[in-house]
Amino acid sequence: MAKQMTEMLKGTLEGIVLAILSEQPAYGYEITARLRDQGFTDIVEGTVYALLIRIEQRGFVDVTKVPSEKGPPRKVYSLNAAGTEYLDEFWRSWAFLADRIGRLPRHDRDQKEEGS
Repeated sequence: MAKQMTEMLKGTLEGIVLAILSEQPAYGYEITARLRDQGFTDIVEGTVYALLIRIEQRGFVDVTKVPSEKGPPRKVYSLNAAGTEYLDEFWRSWAFLADRIGRLPRHDRDQKEEGS
């Protein structure tokens, strides 16, 4: 199941991170910590940082550098209008897919219903 979960996350992690940023601006480590708090315990920081670079390049976030007590300034990411629009589309797509997937027969569900 782990490999399948990894593959599914690849297609949704961008939307998940944008959803986190829709709540409040954050820097990379904070985003990783929030993901882990939400149960995404296998996500590594490198994956999150690579994704942040991509969403910055795509123009979905604004970046502000803030001084850090330790080391170089931190990049704080905040969702901008383009990112909000993309996130809205992500949720519409997710709702569509979840609805269609929910209509499909499931082997484990079908077996339980037959045994009842």
